[in-house]
Amino acid sequence: MPPYAARVPPPVQPLRLLPGRLVVERGTADAPADGWIALVRAPDGLTVVRPVRDDEAPAEPWRAFHGEAAHDLDLPGMLLAVLRPLSEAGLPVFVCSTFDADLVLVPADRVDEAAGRLRDAGHEVRR
Repeated sequence: MPPYAARVPPPVQPLRLLPGRLVVERGTADAPADGWIALVRAPDGLTVVRPVRDDEAPAEPWRAFHGEAAHDLDLPGMLLAVLRPLSEAGLPVFVCSTFDADLVLVPADRVDEAAGRLRDAGHEVRR
């Protein structure tokens, strides 16, 4: 067990399940300026997280949990406390972090399982 885990219990967080299904896709230089939840630009390209449009049926839609409590950037273990129970359940995740909080996406068809795992880990999950 790492020394950190032995000394400090994982942080418990209030999480809110955002409404609607989302798509995670590669963006282009002309990505729209609206209609997205997150844009992540990195050296290898642009990633867009956006709501599923009425006229599409994505093969892999996602749902997002949003951390409701802002925290300092130097507080260790905040994201790990959410990801660990999801990982232990074999749930795929996609994460976007902001200055104040994280968006943790899980496959839409496993959102109830994810919410249960997060509650079992002590997190407050609101819908």
